[in-house]
Amino acid sequence: MKLHRNLVFAVIDGLNLIFNEDQYADKVVQKVLKFDKRWGSRDRGFIAETTYEMVRYKRLYAEIAEVKAPFSRTDLFRMWAVWAVLKGIKLPDWKQIEPTPERRIKGKFDELSKIRKYREAFPDWIDELCAKALGEKLWTAESAALNQQAEVILRTNTLQTTKKQLAQALLDEDIVTEPIKGYPSALRLPERANVFVTEAFKKGLFEVQDANSQLVAAFLEVQPGMRVVDTCAGAGGKSLHLAALMENKGQIIAMDVYGSKLKELKRRARRNGAHNIEPREIDSTKVVKKLYGSADRVLIDAPCTGLGVIRRNPDTKWKLQPDFLEKITKTQQEILRSYSKIVKPGGKMVYATCSILPQENADQIQAFLASEEGKDFSLERQKKIYASKSGFDGFFMALLARN
Repeated sequence: MKLHRNLVFAVIDGLNLIFNEDQYADKVVQKVLKFDKRWGSRDRGFIAETTYEMVRYKRLYAEIAEVKAPFSRTDLFRMWAVWAVLKGIKLPDWKQIEPTPERRIKGKFDELSKIRKYREAFPDWIDELCAKALGEKLWTAESAALNQQAEVILRTNTLQTTKKQLAQALLDEDIVTEPIKGYPSALRLPERANVFVTEAFKKGLFEVQDANSQLVAAFLEVQPGMRVVDTCAGAGGKSLHLAALMENKGQIIAMDVYGSKLKELKRRARRNGAHNIEPREIDSTKVVKKLYGSADRVLIDAPCTGLGVIRRNPDTKWKLQPDFLEKITKTQQEILRSYSKIVKPGGKMVYATCSILPQENADQIQAFLASEEGKDFSLERQKKIYASKSGFDGFFMALLARN
């Protein structure tokens, strides 16, 4: 593999922003890829994949390179040299690359690979927390699975097309896709491609959405004509799926505390041809209270640690702090108790997270059912999904009925 100096320097610039300036990896990669318009798809692929891999294994590479945060530019080049040696890439003769003892790097790698927290590059506290919560065996499998690169998965927008028609439309644009058994609207890309520049995307024929994330809206058992409230809608990935499942009939009230996310939802809804979504910003408690007892279905896609989606957000490992779990579980319980009041008698609610921790999932459901607000509800079913068992993101979902 021939290394180009400007591509490696772009990776180092990106890592500096992520590790030292605490910027989000996905935003940094987007920014760095705009540095040079002449870069082709292979160049851009090298920058993105190398950056993400180094973010994933930051702890392992830093340990082998014997450097500590905050990382100087020299430190980042040393970490990059470790990555290159372990990939079997011949190091270039550049002044930024110090003489690198390849045998020592490989020896240190073999030694550290025997210890899970180094091999899978997790902070001590996350490794200990997850091992205790899930058990050693499951966490060992899960930590490895969460380090795999996330595949590109599409959700067919059935308001505009069928899965078969979408596959053909993409094939006409030289993008090969495969169906995924057990996921009725999903298509997988065997080879990565920039699907956002396709005509199929511009026409609103699909959204990019992880396969397990596509199970959440279906779990809510919606029907055309219902009144549905998506309480933590964000930019609306699940609201759009609900609109498709409801065939544009009925009403979806998409709520969020961030108005900027709801603006993005409006834009996406126009492209999708979803006409039954009404965005509402939660700028006071009145917005929620007005809806009490009025919805056939309520979706609570709760804020969480995001430990189930580390494959696509590897910097979560380094951005999460130990005290965040306590704060977020408190918030989740408050949201559950408040937003559950929107469900009318005989209606149903789904509580979902993209976390794998029982503290955020089954434990929250038990605490809710034991509360004053939860006494009228019963748990119909729940689903725990692990990356190590499904091959896709980790999720939890519980369907509750109001008696």
